[in-house]
Amino acid sequence: MVDRVDCVVIGAGVVGLAVARALALRGREVIIVERAEVIGSEVSSRNSCVIHAGIYYAPGSIKARVCVAGKHALYDFCATHGVDHARVGKLIVATEETQLAALDKLRAQAAANAVDDLIRLDRAEARALEPEVECIGALLSPSTGIIDVHEYMLALQGDAEAHGAVLALASPCLGGEIRDDGIRLDIGGAEPMSLLCDTVVNAAALGAMDVARALRGLDERCIPPLYYAKGNYFYLTGRSPFNRLVYPMPSGAWLGVHVSLDLGGRCRFGPDIHWVETLDYDVDPSQLEAFYGSIRRYYPGLRDGALMPDYTGIRPKLTASGEPARDFLIQTSAEHGVDGLVNLFGIESPGLTSSLAIGEEVADVLCGSASAPAGRSA
Repeated sequence: MVDRVDCVVIGAGVVGLAVARALALRGREVIIVERAEVIGSEVSSRNSCVIHAGIYYAPGSIKARVCVAGKHALYDFCATHGVDHARVGKLIVATEETQLAALDKLRAQAAANAVDDLIRLDRAEARALEPEVECIGALLSPSTGIIDVHEYMLALQGDAEAHGAVLALASPCLGGEIRDDGIRLDIGGAEPMSLLCDTVVNAAALGAMDVARALRGLDERCIPPLYYAKGNYFYLTGRSPFNRLVYPMPSGAWLGVHVSLDLGGRCRFGPDIHWVETLDYDVDPSQLEAFYGSIRRYYPGLRDGALMPDYTGIRPKLTASGEPARDFLIQTSAEHGVDGLVNLFGIESPGLTSSLAIGEEVADVLCGSASAPAGRSA
């Protein structure tokens, strides 16, 4: 027997939950299916927990648009829903003369993204804010912050459920079929079922390509390759010497081994980046020496033996090592020709910051909006 349903969102990370909430708030009947036994156990809970300002992304890109819109929405959401967060600010530091021009270019790019609050600092001004930081120049981003991601996901879930959404954990999407009368999904778990859906949003993050390939009738040429980018984090023993986040100048699409803080004030460093073939969440202790070298370029006071393994994250990348970064891919019927299906591919950083904005854009596509932006994939 196949049950007829309105909307199914596959994946209960921050993006899937934000999409489900946006759809539920517009009156749609929503079921969220998640293969794990808890919400947000992969990409959503294994990152730097940063609310990004919108500095690094090409003007006009989806990433720039949803990051900046998502940042404002996220701060408002945290304030109205009691989600623990802090607008701690961030320093982006130049440690070599050759990086100063790039620092100014980054500021100009941010301004093109409507991030106009960056402040250019010289060495003395930067050290007045963070005395342990060594640099020759910096940008201060006052609107960068940190968030309790688990509290945020619980608030998204609560909002969605308050408006009728239903969450099914330990319920993997095993496959399905594109049909003339809808999209059939086969859901596993303790009580397997088949659902005939009017609308499906594939927000499965690291599993999004597998879900898409398992939908019979979807053109495989529409499914991009997936690459795993693993990052290690190490925490600093003892009291944090920093009050703000500290980032080196980015290297291509990688933002570098940076200082992040949790809401309890603990300091961690990471992530580095390694291209891997399998999902392995063990911290690699052999990377410690490289971490010390990277960090001491801007924090020369780092003591030997002060770093301890913390955790790792794996990002769903649309490009391989050495290739130019791709934009988020919010794939709709305009790209794959299937009414009612939205695939979210390559939603990595700044996906957390962008989640509410992505939710609204997907809801605009599926529910209709005169203000829905054009050009949703790249």
